[in-house]
Amino acid sequence: MNFLEERIIKDGVVKEGNVLKVDAFLNHQMDIELFDQMGAEYKKRFEGKEINKILTIEASGIGIACMVARHFNVPVVFAKKSKSINIDGDMYTAEVESFTHKNKNQVIVSKKFLNEGDKVLLIDDFLANGCALQGLIQIVKQAGATVEGIGIAIEKGFQSGGQVIRNLGYQLESLAIVDAMDSETGEITFRAQEK
Repeated sequence: MNFLEERIIKDGVVKEGNVLKVDAFLNHQMDIELFDQMGAEYKKRFEGKEINKILTIEASGIGIACMVARHFNVPVVFAKKSKSINIDGDMYTAEVESFTHKNKNQVIVSKKFLNEGDKVLLIDDFLANGCALQGLIQIVKQAGATVEGIGIAIEKGFQSGGQVIRNLGYQLESLAIVDAMDSETGEITFRAQEK
């Protein structure tokens, strides 16, 4: 069992409807030491890749992406879920459906921050159905950039997203893959991964 799986067992809560609450350390209150450890692990897993940008989607992926960026010494760009008055100029857009919020968002990235030739590492907190990642991949392609890899904190292995993304040929590295959860017992089953 790795460090993230141990933390999920210790502080995660399984709720009805295949919901895993990790807000005590991952996506509401953030454990920065844990995030730093995650950044070091991604640096190891994507060793040898030329990465010059980290791309995530607001909001829960931002904290993780920032700590990962420290290890790669590159900037973080995050896709915004709504246009605000301080975003000007041309933008890349993609439609993304949220598993958690059960809605669709138009996500946007300013063309100033994602360029042709960029080598991008996508980072997010959860992978369920893969819609958010597919939206980010679309944006990277629109920019003429390349997805060098994808780092996910927690993948719900019993949903199709991970398989869909892997079938597209991307190096997808999930630190914890949950194969099953039981809301009655609170039991979580993780997929064994190569070290």
